[in-house]
Amino acid sequence: MANERDIWFPAKRYGWGWGPPVKWQGWVVLAAFLAGVLYTVVRFPPHRDPLLFALVILSSVGALMLVCWWKGETPRWRWGKDDR
Repeated sequence: MANERDIWFPAKRYGWGWGPPVKWQGWVVLAAFLAGVLYTVVRFPPHRDPLLFALVILSSVGALMLVCWWKGETPRWRWGKDDR
């Protein structure tokens, strides 16, 4: 179908949000996020500059959430397999 979305991050079965990626592109995004967090911990240790550390981590999480929102299923509260 032409209007069907290419989902990288499926919705979780229980709760709100997204589960692990189902496409290689999602795994690349997740790996880049984790690499960015590790780099941030090394480059801006939280004990030296906690505000800068928090800002960089929050911006990284925000970017990940934007990608999940863009390339994932629509988030809503789910109660299990009968809720799909």
